[in-house]
Amino acid sequence: MDVTGQRMLIAGELVEATGGREYDNVDPATEEVIGTAPDAGPEDVERAVTAARTAFDEGRWATDVAFRQHCLRQLQQQLRKNVEEIRAAHTAETGMPVSLAMAIGVDGPIETLSYYTDMIGEHEWERELPPKQIMGGTARRVVRKEAAGVVSAITPWNYPFQLNLTKIAAPLAAGCTVVLKPAPDTPWSGTMLAAAAAETDLPPGVLNVVTTSDNAVAELMTTHRDVDQITFTGSTATGRRIMRNASDTIKRVSLELGGKSAAIVLDEALLELAVAMTAGGVCMHAGQGCALHTRLLVPYALQDKAAEIAAGVLSQLKYGDPTDPSNMMGPVVNRRQYEQVLRYLEIGRADGRLVVGGGPATQFDRGFWIQPTVFTDVPRESRLAQEEVFGPVLAIVGFEDDEDAVRLANDSLYGLSGGVYSGDVDRAMRVANRLRTGTIAVNGAQWFDVESPFGGYKQSGLGREWGPEGLEDFLETKTVSFPV
Repeated sequence: MDVTGQRMLIAGELVEATGGREYDNVDPATEEVIGTAPDAGPEDVERAVTAARTAFDEGRWATDVAFRQHCLRQLQQQLRKNVEEIRAAHTAETGMPVSLAMAIGVDGPIETLSYYTDMIGEHEWERELPPKQIMGGTARRVVRKEAAGVVSAITPWNYPFQLNLTKIAAPLAAGCTVVLKPAPDTPWSGTMLAAAAAETDLPPGVLNVVTTSDNAVAELMTTHRDVDQITFTGSTATGRRIMRNASDTIKRVSLELGGKSAAIVLDEALLELAVAMTAGGVCMHAGQGCALHTRLLVPYALQDKAAEIAAGVLSQLKYGDPTDPSNMMGPVVNRRQYEQVLRYLEIGRADGRLVVGGGPATQFDRGFWIQPTVFTDVPRESRLAQEEVFGPVLAIVGFEDDEDAVRLANDSLYGLSGGVYSGDVDRAMRVANRLRTGTIAVNGAQWFDVESPFGGYKQSGLGREWGPEGLEDFLETKTVSFPV
């Protein structure tokens, strides 16, 4: 894997950061420096935003749907061509097992580009309202959908390549221009996307990619006067800050934030399926997923049995070297995250009963490894049941009846995802329809697909990604009237 010479993309050129500044990229499985990335300063962000503004205001991108389709198809083909190299770099910098990278991290997301490329050819960009007498005259009206403008796209480190593609696909398809800033911990998932884009007919400034280790530099993208919209995935705390920053210039904001999603088991009929899917799922990519079901809600009478099943599932879970396709879990992404998860394990020991795991995975000499962990008898008010851990940690919480389960699931700042399991599908649907959350899986059925709108209620965010709603998030609506 050759990852030397990683570059940013600004105004159509692959460039170093000003002054040649770089920072180290670290493999979370080994703690070894595996290479470097450009470390952008304020002047680099300024150049990128200026390029995006110029491309939007003066170029053909916002108005030429066929040209957008052409360029996005080129980008997809270039990413397909480079997929092996991208996947290897992605696994090295994220610690995500290569098997998961193939399904969700890299290969799968590349194919989702087709969805928006095809959609914009059929989208209703303009519709005419019937003539009508308004204020003494007869008027015809046309309602137009137009690109929102320059978009700042800011992504996290957990599923970086997938999220980078998600963050640029809809706005580019809508006719916006984009400045993408990947997370500092996973810069190559951005620079490799930049390299692929540089091989296409994308006009200079339509897509810009800047990498930086400095959060203060990144914050410029949320305050810059020439940015019209911000799309961000990350923590709720950072989302609040972005909303404050955007308020001075009334920028549009799309946010996909934290979650503390609950899987509810209503009866014993599907207990084994529910526990297996939830316990196994919470260990996917070491629990570093915002929509994972990290609370398992079961009737009080089934708690012990659920804990026993969970212990059996996790005892069979294979984890280790992320480059080994047989491993289902790797490390957490960095030392800061590792130490945070360990603090939550201490809370779990104090508040609940440890079933399995509960500490560092000591079989590894180096790296940020956490044992797959389950706590049961967790009080519903415990921080372990209320806060996002972002590690391979499941909290089992008891409830009395369906009413109590709904109340408990909704007793959260978040509303991103969830699940309901029951031998009676109608009963499960009745509960699902009462949950204040953006996605629900009934009896394990999967919604995670580019056609399905994804986003959250409450403090899990604003707006939606994927589906037609994902495109609409980056469109303005204009009404033009004229006399008959």
